[in-house]
This record gives sequence, C-alpha cells and structure tokens, in this order.
Amino acid sequence: MDAVNSFVDAVNGFVWGPVMLVLLFGTHIFLTLRTRFIQRYTLKAIKLSVTPDLDAEGDVSGFGALTTALAATIGTGNIVGVATAVALGGPGAILWCWLTGLFGIATKYGEALLAIKYRVKDSTGSMIGGPMYALERGLGQKWLGVLFAVFAGVACFGIGNMTQANSISTMVLNNFGLPQWVTGIALTVCTALVILGGVKSIAKCCEKLVPLMAGLYILGCIVILFINAPYIGSAFQLIVTSAFTPTAAGGGFVGATVMMAIRFGIARGLFTNESGLGSAPIAAAAAMTKNPVRQALIAMSGVFWDTIIVCALTGLVLVSSILKNPEGMAGLDGGALTSAAFNHIPIIGPIVLTIGLVTFAWSTILGWSYYGERAWVYLVGTKCIKPFRVVWVIVVFIGCVMSLQLVWNIADTLNAMMAFPNLIALLGLSGVIVSETKKYLWDDNLEGWSTDETPTVDR
Repeated sequence: MDAVNSFVDAVNGFVWGPVMLVLLFGTHIFLTLRTRFIQRYTLKAIKLSVTPDLDAEGDVSGFGALTTALAATIGTGNIVGVATAVALGGPGAILWCWLTGLFGIATKYGEALLAIKYRVKDSTGSMIGGPMYALERGLGQKWLGVLFAVFAGVACFGIGNMTQANSISTMVLNNFGLPQWVTGIALTVCTALVILGGVKSIAKCCEKLVPLMAGLYILGCIVILFINAPYIGSAFQLIVTSAFTPTAAGGGFVGATVMMAIRFGIARGLFTNESGLGSAPIAAAAAMTKNPVRQALIAMSGVFWDTIIVCALTGLVLVSSILKNPEGMAGLDGGALTSAAFNHIPIIGPIVLTIGLVTFAWSTILGWSYYGERAWVYLVGTKCIKPFRVVWVIVVFIGCVMSLQLVWNIADTLNAMMAFPNLIALLGLSGVIVSETKKYLWDDNLEGWSTDETPTVDR
C-alpha cells in the first residue's frame, strides 16, 4: 500500500505540476485577451444572476445553475486550501491566488458558453451539456469527450463525495465527539433527500444553502478583520510585496521564495475556483437562458464570489492574524492555521468555522453528484441515473467511516486530468466563443434569442 501511495503521489505531483499550471494559467490569459477582458462585465453578470429568465428553455433558473456550480466549487479548499498556500508559499501566495481567479473568470465564461452552445436533451427531456458535448459536437472529437466523462465519472466519487464526507465526519468527531458512523447516517439521509429529486431538487437546495453558508463565513471574516483592524494595512502590504520578493522566516511566517509564492498561489487558486477543469459548465448547461452568452456571464460571476471575495478574505484574515499573534500561530498549517485565526472571535468563532466547513463540504457533495451523474449519462445513457444516485448516497456513508488518503490522491489526479480535454475544447473553439460574444454582448443583443436548435440524443 505504501508503494501504491508513493506512485500515486508522484503522478499527482506531475499532473498538478508546472505543466498543468502553465496550461491553465496560459489559457486564462489567452481567453482574457480574446474576449477583450470579459472581466469588465462582472457587475453586469452579477445583476443578471438575480434576474430570472424563466421563459427560456432549460431545467433550472440561471441563479439555480450558478448556485449549484458554486455549491461544488466553494469547498474546504477556500478555507483550508488558502491556509496551506500561505503556510507553504508565504503571504505572497494570496496575491497569486487572487490573480488566478481574476484571469480565470474568462475561462469560466468560455467553458460555460460552449456548454450551452452545444448542449442537448437526453431521452427524458432534460438538458445535458459540458465539455464532452463541446468536444463531440463542436470539435468532432468524441473520443476526447468520452475521456473527459470517464475522468469526471470516476473522480466525482473521490473529490466530490468520499473525501468531503470524511472531512465532515472527522471535523464533527474532533469538535463534538460524535462517532463518525452517526454523522455518516445523518449525512447520508440528508444527501438522499436532496439528490434523489434530481437537478431541480439540488438547485432548489443550493439556492438557499449557498448564500447562507457563504454569507455566514464572510460575516465571520469581516468580524475578524474588524478585530485585526490595526494590522490590515500591514497585511495587505506584505501580501503584495511578498508576491514579488522572498519572504524571510520569522514572525509566524516560514521562509518562501517568489517561485514558491507563485506555485502555491496559482495551484490553490486553480483548485478552488475550478476554472478550466470543465466541471462547472455541466451545471450551466441546465440553465434557462435565451442565449449562451447570458448564462456564461452568470457562470463567470461564480469565480468572483469564490476566489476574488471568499479566498481573498480568508487570506487577509490569515495574514493579519499572524501579524497580530506571530508566536501563537507559528508552525501551524492548513485547518489549524484557519482555526487559530477564527479563535480571535470569542466563543462563537470556532462554531462559525465549523458550520462553514461542514456546509461547504456538504454543498460540494450535492454539486458533484450532478456532475458525476451527467458524465455517466453521457457514457451509458439515462438508465444509469437512478442506480447512480443510490450508489452516490451509499458512498457518502462509506466516506464518513473510512481512511481516505489514497482515495484523495487518486481523485485529485483524475480531477486534474479532466482539464486536458477541456482545455483542448476551449482553445480549439475559442473562435466560437468570440463570435457568440460579439453576436450577443458586443453588438448589444444580450436579450436576443438563440436560433440554435437543441437536439435530442438517444442517451
């Protein structure tokens, strides 16, 4: 088993290494330039996200599709992952994480646009789309679509289910002493009540859960920043300067080079917002929308909330807390570092953090259940839907009571491998992204109806 773990670690280190970081970040910059800095429409995108388009064709509202994607995207990586970036790459990693999110908005826009442009109806009449259909219908490369679906269909059980469930049960055990099997039963029942109803049930739950959980966590961060007010200016300055100059060890920080700040900042940013991995567009494809650009704008606003807001607040909280209490936070990493920062809020701080971590992890389980289901529908047809949902619920309980280091590593590797065929679709169809953007956005026709006919496939 040790040998298997070592091998998987080595593969994981390669697929999440410099090649992946350059490909993803390079795609972010390329699409930013091709879309004439689509990020400048972020405020319009946020406004559209709360403007119903209920007369359009689709399964869920645009806001429902956005919150379903955010449910899967906003996870423990926004809390623990950012802390890991600070611990390994120094405070400068926060700026690189933020920049990754800023440029990643263009990639999220592009992949959502393609998902809607090439979406289809399955044999039950439900909308289905994502990189697999863009690759098959847009590029004519069905084998790459199959490859993406296989990676997503297997990875979902690890990165989107077992590891999240295990994080919840472990956290509840450590904080409240509740046995993991008890948490497993409760979590399994709650998950079954939501996902057995399909995407409409998931979206309905996420529409309520995501704003509540994100709002509570953001409020907690703001309270800590208010407590740490004298250190915020110094923290911001340190984050900016450390992104371009080495960080000296001491004062609660480990020594870090500029390359370490770049590496861990970009890696955490890519992991938390998932821009370029191809998962979020699967949810976008289910949205009620007049045209692909309208929902693509809504989808890209998810990166703003996930990375530009949540990750940035987490980073500022961590760095200001370290400056305030360097001795008490020295040597801490990951969750322990974040827990120490939230301890600055008397009594309720740890409770707010625990609730945030639990809801973030559970929402990931809900969102990824839909991603996995759509991947398997692409591979074997709609006959797999009910069996998939039952298996998904069972795996939630298994994840709560198992040790999952190997599962986590394998799922992390497959998660990264999803990006390769998705990036091929994005780069190969970048001309389509530009032409659709011109047709509906640059030509001021955002309320125009798409003339593309949505075909029905026998799946």
